[in-house]
Amino acid sequence: MKNKDLIVFGEDWGGLPSSTQHLINILAQDRKVLWINSIGLRQPQLSLHDIKRATGKLTQFISNQINRLANQTQPQATASESDNIRVINPATIPAPRSKNARFIAKHLLIKQIKPVVEEMQLNEPVLWISLPTAVDVIGHLNESAVVYYCGDDFSALAGVDHSTIAKREAELVNKADLILTASQALAKKFPAHKTSCIEHGVDLNLFSTPVTRASDLPNDGKPIAGFYGSINEWLDTSLLIDTAKLMPNWHFVLIGKHHIDTSELNAIKNITLLPPKAHHELPSYSQHWTVSLLPFVLNEQISACNPLKLTEYLAAGKPVIATAFNASLAYTGFVQIIKNPYELAKALMVSYDEQQQPEFANCLYQRIAHKSWQHQASKVNQLLGAI
Repeated sequence: MKNKDLIVFGEDWGGLPSSTQHLINILAQDRKVLWINSIGLRQPQLSLHDIKRATGKLTQFISNQINRLANQTQPQATASESDNIRVINPATIPAPRSKNARFIAKHLLIKQIKPVVEEMQLNEPVLWISLPTAVDVIGHLNESAVVYYCGDDFSALAGVDHSTIAKREAELVNKADLILTASQALAKKFPAHKTSCIEHGVDLNLFSTPVTRASDLPNDGKPIAGFYGSINEWLDTSLLIDTAKLMPNWHFVLIGKHHIDTSELNAIKNITLLPPKAHHELPSYSQHWTVSLLPFVLNEQISACNPLKLTEYLAAGKPVIATAFNASLAYTGFVQIIKNPYELAKALMVSYDEQQQPEFANCLYQRIAHKSWQHQASKVNQLLGAI
């Protein structure tokens, strides 16, 4: 029986891949996928970031329309990593609040998406929604079923119009035939009879295959505690600063985009901030530092999250130290859990000795060997086949 095609409402394609992108890349091996770039989780503000983002989307939309008129073809869609995936960048009203704005946004989306659906000749497409703001297109794209993939607790996620998203999510949960969540904590929010938890997988080959050391990683013989990801308010910067002061002979390397003031971090001599790296470059850091860190502030978002980097860290074979949150506690015995700078300093010293054990890296690998993205995608495939 032929697998049903997918219409996916997700984040913007590219950059550091989300769990949705990892899964869809595999599911697209034997089905066609139309990927709709982010339609937003909040209304734009007069910030430089939002203006640049809106300008980019508008420029792409105008370019597509010019190409369409010049070639007299359907709206343009760009290829992605897979020949079976098409990506479009629609113009719409992000996270509309009023009834009229929702009506306009819905029809803008349908008008841009439907011609591409027809051109691709999608087979009984399943509508896969990772952003609740797409709920209004349900029933208008000839879909055979609706999947809600919930990778975050939107009620606690920073930079989101919480009131609007909560209402759209409630509607989506009611209309969805299947709900998939990235953590057990998220699964508890939804009706059990149609909810399944698909925990994050890992690209085992990418993170466990030895690679050369990154040239900008400190290399003076001192041990390194490393982190990659968003430098945001949920990162416990006070914990890192205090520990760095306690451990002057260690380097603390943070890789990622800054969303907060990092002046206090920059002021510490043995803390190094590096810019974001491409996903495929990350093993050249995580395989060569001494210990991987997950130093999060415990809040609602972190309690519900299942960070992709946790299994990636384990696959890289280095000791992992984390603050206590649901996902990290699930790996007790493989991840050292700490509460304060003194416990973190002690854990760093233990980790330095741990990794000298010949079977240590293989032990970590075996803990997550069954969690490849291929394995997780096969679970999703079975669930899709049942709806």
